[in-house]
Amino acid sequence: MKAILIFFLCCVCAFGAEGEFVAVDVLFVMASSALVLMMTPALGLFYAGMVNRRNVLSTTLNSIMLFSVIALQWVIIGYTLAFGDDIGLLIGNLKHLFWANVEGAHGSIPQIEFAFFQMLFAIIGAAIITGSIVERMRFGILLLFILCWSTLVYDVLAHWVWGNGWLVKIGSLDFAGGGVVHIAAGVAGLVGCIMLGKRTFSQGLLPHSLPLSFIGAVLLWIGWLGFNSGSALSVDSIALNAFITTNFAVVGAMLSWMIIEWVKYGKPTLLGSITGIVAGLVAITPAAGFVTPFASIIIGLCASPICFFAISYLKSKLGYDDTLDAFGLHGIGGIWGGIATGLFATSSVNELVKEEAAGEGLFYSGDFSLLLVQIVAIVACFALSGIVSFIILKVISLFTPLRVDIAQEENGLDQALHGEIAYR
Repeated sequence: MKAILIFFLCCVCAFGAEGEFVAVDVLFVMASSALVLMMTPALGLFYAGMVNRRNVLSTTLNSIMLFSVIALQWVIIGYTLAFGDDIGLLIGNLKHLFWANVEGAHGSIPQIEFAFFQMLFAIIGAAIITGSIVERMRFGILLLFILCWSTLVYDVLAHWVWGNGWLVKIGSLDFAGGGVVHIAAGVAGLVGCIMLGKRTFSQGLLPHSLPLSFIGAVLLWIGWLGFNSGSALSVDSIALNAFITTNFAVVGAMLSWMIIEWVKYGKPTLLGSITGIVAGLVAITPAAGFVTPFASIIIGLCASPICFFAISYLKSKLGYDDTLDAFGLHGIGGIWGGIATGLFATSSVNELVKEEAAGEGLFYSGDFSLLLVQIVAIVACFALSGIVSFIILKVISLFTPLRVDIAQEENGLDQALHGEIAYR
């Protein structure tokens, strides 16, 4: 602990001497990056506890290996496509190819720190997709698909929303990635699970270790504080507000999910509670730096019934097999969060709402402008991710099967694809 404190003090002194950066902001984003980094293995634990015991290791490996794949993609081309100089409001140029020209400042922090922080968003977005397609997709195909998706979907959306693209110009708001990360990943997962088809063996339908998923959910909650508050990129009232609203949204969502289960089934469950945690976190992500704490509670309270409907009714009605409900939680939750931003965003929390957005939220201004722009952004994220995901998988399927064979699926992917067994 003393060594860590000494390290931070040295950093403060060093950056203070530079004069170009604000030392406390640099340390704040470093700490936020560490929390966001934790989210990917935490997601692996959350997912792993909810699959069949024969697919625990493969599910965890999906998340952690994407860390390496997407990190390399981000350094080589992802960052420049997302945050390079704008080309036609659609994509960034190749100014930062192989992380060239990332010296200097991005606001009050080094640009290379900003690039690293944003890389972690790209990684967790990619990892979310795996929740829809675990227990049946071939490992190599998964890596190839998500590598292509990150380049053709995530990087493009990041530029549209955060990199001076067209969604910024029309005044849309997405504080920490409700559309870029969650809607896009959820829709990609939906397309993937539909194209793969349903799982063959029903034993994969029951969670094998809810305590493992509980640990993952709590670590996700903690990591999400860096995800949302760190998106302010500065130690200020907006970062503090995002920290508080993130927690209060979880309060509302966890409570409402428990009430729904208690009323409908007569018993509240741990699985429902941790699902409510994630629903609240997803819903507040686009709004965290734009809404009041009270509004965040309402956003969380509404998130659970909306996601519960998608998971319990929409999925069975349409007949798709979204293994771990990535679309029901992240896709639908992200859509609600984008709409809620159009309802509750206020310049009393963030002056950006007045200066750059299409207007204040409907409940503050009585004006539908921001809400309509938010809906346009939601449709854009949904359409781009859905169409491009379908094309990528369709092209891959012309050359090789997307899913494992029946024998491998029956034996479990841990043994069939990786030669490992989680429990002996």
